Amino acid sequence: MQGDAMHPMQLFELLVAMLLAIILLHYAAHKIGLPPAVALLTGGALFAFLPGLPVISLDPELVLVVFLPPLLMDGAWFIALRHLHRHMLGIIALAVGAVVFTTVIVAVVTHWLVPSLPWAACAALGAIVSPPDAVSARAVLQHVRLPRRLSILLEGESLFNDASGLVLFRFAIAAGVTGAFSLMEAMESFALLAIGGALVGAAVGMAWVRLTPRLDDKYLMIASSLLAPWASYLLAETVHVSGVIATVTTGLICGWFQHVVFSATVRMNGTAFWAVMIFLMEAFVFLLIGSSLRGVIDRVGGFQLVLAQMAGPVLAILIALTLARFLWVFGSDGVTRLLRAMGVRRYTPIGPRSAVVLGWAGMRGVVTLAVALSVPEGFPGRDFILVAAFAVIIGTVLIQGTTLGAVIRLLKLEEPASDRARLSMSEAEAAMAQAQVRVVEAHAYDADGTLLHPRLLDRYQRHATLSVTYAGQEAEHAHILHAHFDLVLMAVAAGRAELLRLHRIGDIDEQTLHELERDLDLEEMSALSAKA
Repeated sequence: MQGDAMHPMQLFELLVAMLLAIILLHYAAHKIGLPPAVALLTGGALFAFLPGLPVISLDPELVLVVFLPPLLMDGAWFIALRHLHRHMLGIIALAVGAVVFTTVIVAVVTHWLVPSLPWAACAALGAIVSPPDAVSARAVLQHVRLPRRLSILLEGESLFNDASGLVLFRFAIAAGVTGAFSLMEAMESFALLAIGGALVGAAVGMAWVRLTPRLDDKYLMIASSLLAPWASYLLAETVHVSGVIATVTTGLICGWFQHVVFSATVRMNGTAFWAVMIFLMEAFVFLLIGSSLRGVIDRVGGFQLVLAQMAGPVLAILIALTLARFLWVFGSDGVTRLLRAMGVRRYTPIGPRSAVVLGWAGMRGVVTLAVALSVPEGFPGRDFILVAAFAVIIGTVLIQGTTLGAVIRLLKLEEPASDRARLSMSEAEAAMAQAQVRVVEAHAYDADGTLLHPRLLDRYQRHATLSVTYAGQEAEHAHILHAHFDLVLMAVAAGRAELLRLHRIGDIDEQTLHELERDLDLEEMSALSAKA
């Protein structure tokens, strides 16, 4: 982020003001029922035009390297790897096929609307706006509930599609500068970038798995998880392969092995740290996008020029890329249905209702803006590309972002039986309880048969019995369980109040306060999780 010769203290004050704006806008969005991304984008745009504030311009390379790796890492860390593998063909169809198809459609429509714009510039614009953004998708999808398959398709697409969009963009820019383009060369380059990125990401991920346990300190281990995405991205970019693919690969490996690398304490602390960091990074991304509006408008000559000369073509481009996504999604689903009719049963169509949601969930964000800002000075149609990219971001986030939840609720999507887990949450808990009680029973007696741990044995036996009784009959026992855990929460609140009272009157020290409060926090988290 750059200003016009901003003093370091002014920059710091601006960052503090933006943090305050994030808190207020998130709170306002929660109160009025708006997606936070919409409130932040709108607030950032208003923020940019406040009197006395400097024009904020973004360094595109810095924006990508600061925000993209940790956000990709977080998405890959928590994605269900088994489902990702199962639906990989559909993800590739979206992450590569939909991006290429949308790029072509946008390029054709742009050249038809603005014939003076060279084909290379039209293709560059198509590549810029074609991939839906990982940050935008996360910001909206975390507030809606989707069937697992649809969620995996959208999450997987957002993790991988930036790589295909960036490759197309680079070739379009090269074609605009040199006047030459080779489809075969582009395909070979994409394959090399993807394979090279996957290898770099795998190497960094396995190094993290091997080295992190040796740190033997929870803060160093959490810091290593923060280092991993940037190390993967920067190393991949240094050797000229895909930083996006490398970071995603590293995230998948780290997420898979974190259960054996991290202890429960490290995982709990690390999860809290990452949750806050990702929340702030996502919020800053949308605020910065909105705040950069003024710089983009000033660069192209003001609002009047934009409205007079660019509004019509830009609106048509927004409609074209939205329709292109729907065409691709419904076309792909149609091909799947045709294959099943021909006897190929391996792939299952998602159905028209899911296709509508998949087609409508195409929000653009920080990658689109950063790539648009990286278009070289003097490139044909650069001003138009900037305006169109910004309009696509605003249009998709404000329109699709605000209505996606309503569309999902209206369509009443249901989880297909084939995508459901074999065990429900309660059944899995019962199986876990049975495994625990078997271990306790086996070690509760000494060699002479004397019971050494009667209370522990009784506790686990009661828990196992209750879990088996509850499994599959959640509705019948829900009111009893809610009352039980409500009482637990009341007890936790009373204990916390007494603990604070003892500390306030000087009966316990800080260490005792923090240790006992941590126990209460764990008990409260367990009760809240059980109630959910």
